[in-house]
Amino acid sequence: MIENYCGEIAALGAAFLWAAASVLYGRIGDYLSPPKLNLLKNLIALTLLMGVLLPGGDLITGIDSLALMLLLLSGAVGIGVGDTIYFGAIKHIGVRRSLLIMVLSPPLTGIIASVFLGENLTAGAWMGLWLTVGGVSWVIAEREPGPDHYPGYKTPGVILALMASVCQAVGAVLSHAAFLHMDIRPLPSVLLRLIGGTVGVLMFLPLFRESAGQGFGNLNSARRWLTIFVAVFIGTFMGIWLQQISLKHTVAGIAQTLFATSPLFVIPIVVLMGEKISLRAILGALLAIVGVGVLFGFQGP
Repeated sequence: MIENYCGEIAALGAAFLWAAASVLYGRIGDYLSPPKLNLLKNLIALTLLMGVLLPGGDLITGIDSLALMLLLLSGAVGIGVGDTIYFGAIKHIGVRRSLLIMVLSPPLTGIIASVFLGENLTAGAWMGLWLTVGGVSWVIAEREPGPDHYPGYKTPGVILALMASVCQAVGAVLSHAAFLHMDIRPLPSVLLRLIGGTVGVLMFLPLFRESAGQGFGNLNSARRWLTIFVAVFIGTFMGIWLQQISLKHTVAGIAQTLFATSPLFVIPIVVLMGEKISLRAILGALLAIVGVGVLFGFQGP
């Protein structure tokens, strides 16, 4: 069974690891500003990836200037700006809602690709898109007791998560355009995206107005360093590796749908941490993920 469903299992593993990593990033976000957290995340991930690529000599070779530019720009937008904004969203609305809104990224990718790459969506795919939007909207519109009850508290986080979804979708389309232009090995392409993401954060850093006490000096304990290292290792390094396995061994649409199940995996994690989850939140997350599945099911591989 494991051999037959290797790709699907890897995709679910990537979704679970990203959910767990997001919870850890949320904790580190109490000590670091979003751009500094993203910069540190990218530097650690680059170090780990270089440690894998250097011994095998699988570095960046034979990539022309257009593909190089597309991958670097993809990383700058999707990883550099997108992940920074995502970490900001977690601060406002928490990991669960932020992950759920990020489910909009696959449908947004389809829309952007249809506009700029001519990859038209079918009628069934549009139905899946609206199911996803409906599920996400149903959850974030829920009024809950506590500080989240007030729109002024929730709105900035929702806007940030929506912006992060757009950035991730733009980054995905740019990467897809690079792969359409020429055949590129997956891991070197990830390396280029991380380099672009690191440069993007460095450019974004001076524009970000951070609160006092949100600097690298707060990483003054082994426990905090261990938390961020584990988050990067499981969420970025292992997550990317499992994504590549899934894309190799199963249909891309199935892999993308299973990637989008992170909001379901995060629900039991936050419940164990003491957060109360309504039935509406669970059903809305399921509806959004079903929408992603319908989108890719009708769109085909």
